Formats: sequence, C-alpha cells, structure tokens
Amino acid sequence: MTLDLKRVLDVVGEELDFAGAIDLSWVTRHGSVLFPDALAVSGTASNRAGVVTLRYQISGVMPFSCDRCLMQSERTISERFEHPVVRELEDPSLDDVYLIAPEGVLELDEIAGSDLQLTLPQVFLCKEGCRGLCPQCGADLNKTTCGCRPDEGDPRLQVLKNLLKG
Repeated sequence: MTLDLKRVLDVVGEELDFAGAIDLSWVTRHGSVLFPDALAVSGTASNRAGVVTLRYQISGVMPFSCDRCLMQSERTISERFEHPVVRELEDPSLDDVYLIAPEGVLELDEIAGSDLQLTLPQVFLCKEGCRGLCPQCGADLNKTTCGCRPDEGDPRLQVLKNLLKG
C-alpha cells in the first residue's frame, strides 16, 4: 500500500486517514511464509505543529506450526504502531527513529512488515505449556505418555557429571 503524504508533510493541521489490506507474503521464518493472507491495515497520518506522525494498526490471522509439537495452529494479530515522518534528515544516525519520505511517499507494506516482525515471539507455541515431542519415539507428549527412558547423554561426559555431583 502506497501512502501519498505530500500534502500532510506540507500543510500544518492536515490529516490523512487510510484503510486497506497489505500483502506481507514476503515475510518468512525458517523458509515458511508467515502471512499467506492479506492483513487489514488502518491508520492516520497527521501534521500537528509541523510534526508528521504516522499511526496505524494491523490485524489478521497468522497460521503456524508449533515449534515443540509441530501441531498446526493460528494466532490472531492485532498490533499498533507509530512513527514520526520527515522528508529528510540532517543527522543520518537518526534514520532508525524517523521514517524518511523524500518524495512524500511511503510504502506501508515494507514498514508494516518490519514493524510486525519485531513484535513476533522467537518461539511459536500452540499453547503456553506445550510439552512437545518425545525425542526418542516422536510421541506427542501433550496427548500421551510414552515408555521411553530419558536420554543419559554421551557416556564420555560421565566423568564431568560425577564432578558436578560431588
């Protein structure tokens, strides 16, 4: 989604409301597309006292495989973001604070994709207490208990284990 902010950047008190859908199918994790369907986006760009602020919300559904048990699940996404917008920066070290729109145009898909990636957890779980799969037989430990014994580890490290016990 392209936002034309020329008028908002030039006129104090100007405001632009927008709504639509954004395609974030380019956002991947471990080779899998995180957002196969478009996400809803709505927001406002406003110029208050010469300071332009972009505020927007993204919502939708993200399907995923649990990182512990591999069960297919989904997570509802609803996140709000806010960024100051400028045409240019005098200090290039501030480019991570401000959105730069030299021509007065912003590509919201790129901005939203980056913002959303920063809010996602490192590990996707189907539920908080997911027990995962048995490392020996592969049984889903959320549904059953298996008769496997815990792995004793590498026997060559037994000497170190004895040192830690004693």
